[in-house]
Amino acid sequence: MEKEFFIPDWSGKTILVAEDVDSNYMVLSALLRKTKVSVLRATNGQEALEMIQQHPQIIAILMDISMPGMDGIEATRLIKENFPDKVIIVQTAHARDMYRDKMNAEGCNDYLLKPLRQKMLIETLSKYLS
Repeated sequence: MEKEFFIPDWSGKTILVAEDVDSNYMVLSALLRKTKVSVLRATNGQEALEMIQQHPQIIAILMDISMPGMDGIEATRLIKENFPDKVIIVQTAHARDMYRDKMNAEGCNDYLLKPLRQKMLIETLSKYLS
């Protein structure tokens, strides 16, 4: 059981969760619910890119690496090319350094390993949203 920690109030802020697996998305949404942040979803990299273009209020993206069609690596590269100020935090089950190195090279701001824990998710996002 995790100890209690400060849950920030992110009312009025919007993040995009790029995640193709419904159960993973539902877990992320549940972990973020108490922060009152608005959550949008993309199920692949192409959708994520389109959502960023359509919703300029998005300030951070939780990006899964492995998605159908355009993956998170390519989506990160294109988002950073076109929207360099957007915060991209990779969330993946791939613990290997090659993935971390590749995502850092593409411009991601941070890296979280699945399964995600609320405390680590909130602390990581707080670096960029608070």
